[in-house]
Amino acid sequence: MSERSTGVIDWLFRNRATGRIVVAQAPNAALWVWIATAAARFIFDPSGTAASTLRWIGFGALVVWALDELIRGVNPWRRFLGAAVAAGQMAALW
Repeated sequence: MSERSTGVIDWLFRNRATGRIVVAQAPNAALWVWIATAAARFIFDPSGTAASTLRWIGFGALVVWALDELIRGVNPWRRFLGAAVAAGQMAALW
């Protein structure tokens, strides 16, 4: 790998606080809420108010996660990921 590509990878994926390469992290509370709502929707296949409630709770949790990554992401990759998910969630509203 060339020095230039190594520099880009370091810039994109390196955690500025620890110096470690970070692509993915353990889920935080907001992401766990989204995972739980997605699992509940898949397993129970609810309809009506229950389905709508789960969908909106999951939507809100994913927006919170995305904004947290956008603002406090440990590297540019995590911030980009947060921005992409936030944009996707906003686009889903249209």
